[in-house]
Amino acid sequence: MTTRVPGMFSLVLHTHLPWLAHHGRWPVGEEWLYQSWSACYLPLMRVLRRLAAEDRRGLLTLGMTPVVTAQLDDPYCLDGMHHWLANWQLRALEATTLTGDNSEALRQFGIREHGHATEALEDFTTLWRHGGSPLLRELIDAGTLELLGGPLAHPFQPLLAPRLREFALREGLADAQQRFAHTPDGIWAPECAYAPGMETGYAAAGVTHFMVDGPSLHGDTALGRPVGDTDVLAFGRDLQVSYRVWSPKSGYPGHGAYRDFHTYDHTTGLKPARVTGRKVASEDKAPYDPARAAAAVDTHVADFVEVIRRRLISESERIGRPAHVVAAFDTELFGHWWYEGPMWLEKVLRALPEAGIEVGTLRAAAAAGFTGSPVELPPSSWGSGKDWQVWSGEQVADLVQLNAEVVDTALASVDKALAHASSPGRTPARDHVADQILRETLLTVSSDWPFMVSKDSAAEYARYRAHLHAHATREMAAALDSGRRDAAVRLAEGWNRADGLFGALDARRLPRP
Repeated sequence: MTTRVPGMFSLVLHTHLPWLAHHGRWPVGEEWLYQSWSACYLPLMRVLRRLAAEDRRGLLTLGMTPVVTAQLDDPYCLDGMHHWLANWQLRALEATTLTGDNSEALRQFGIREHGHATEALEDFTTLWRHGGSPLLRELIDAGTLELLGGPLAHPFQPLLAPRLREFALREGLADAQQRFAHTPDGIWAPECAYAPGMETGYAAAGVTHFMVDGPSLHGDTALGRPVGDTDVLAFGRDLQVSYRVWSPKSGYPGHGAYRDFHTYDHTTGLKPARVTGRKVASEDKAPYDPARAAAAVDTHVADFVEVIRRRLISESERIGRPAHVVAAFDTELFGHWWYEGPMWLEKVLRALPEAGIEVGTLRAAAAAGFTGSPVELPPSSWGSGKDWQVWSGEQVADLVQLNAEVVDTALASVDKALAHASSPGRTPARDHVADQILRETLLTVSSDWPFMVSKDSAAEYARYRAHLHAHATREMAAALDSGRRDAAVRLAEGWNRADGLFGALDARRLPRP
């Protein structure tokens, strides 16, 4: 008989991509969306549906940002994904026909890859053609997972004007309600970013719990902690556990048996190599071997379960009561960055209860009393240094200034437009120009752009996107402020063709100054 381990373990995944539709294809743009969708979202959904069919409940806490769910539901993106999957199938088929001295390994890889592409294409056309929200709603309804929400367009909230911060959060929660018929009571704050006092805004919006990184709780993540004078709980990521899987320098995905993310066959665009070794050049990588990879997965599943078991026991002993351990990751790690990730995830979720470990969501942990005494949190994030430097440092000072100027312009213009349209005792008509101004403003202040600049990851694209949305905001506001209403309407309609996400966004709900 398996001995029950004290406490509870929660796995939290954060699903996010910036708005990529209509904004380039390669090397950064829609291809990023379609790769993540095919390699991560499709297999992850397959795993969760299998487990749900076995009536397994409370498996994980899944954060879905409004901007990523908007893309998974968008007709343009759905069509693009369908074409991408068909193209993947054709590229795999091409690999099976290659001839030459060194082509046999690639041919065998192509045969396997063609089978995976065919499965994905059938899966997508059968289940996904009406978007991702209906599939997620089934899992939420079944109790398989807890949904975490977040503010529209993933802004770095501590640097955002309070009125726009409140608007983005409330609209983000409303967006989830429309898509899933569930309003999340927990959120993954973008970048786990926190500034003192934000808990008050969370409480007012109906948020009961949110994620922070471990150092925000001074490394003591064994319990959720009420923040300040509120009942809003902060749950901290346990870095000792989370870094076992993925860290800036190590983790399971770097094992030599796993598929190498960076090595391409330039004829087909497929990835036929394994990591082999950290210092092995791409041209010297060994062919991918599924049996070798599967054996590594089993080893890493057993290791992770043992890590969780030991951590729960040691933390429970340390605090003198059953402890709560949270491992948290970007969802895209599982499949996109780490090809074998979905396989590992399914096996872990099966193995943990078999080892006597209780698995539950953040909401379940709160309900079960895994909470401690109130805490005052410092300004923090899960970025480099665990502070705000990635989003407010010298290297992105120009973007910080751009964001402040654009937000000031947008708020002043929208306030003026709504005041002009108002009359005593009557609600003004919806103003689609004001809506689009706020939509482009929120896209301007997305946390992705300064992150990509600070990390020198497609920095040029990130700056282009920030300035593009800033330009859209400014030219609409200028037309509106100068009385050129017809021009403002034409501009808003044009920008909406590219950035028509969040159709229910309503500027009239912006808090008044």
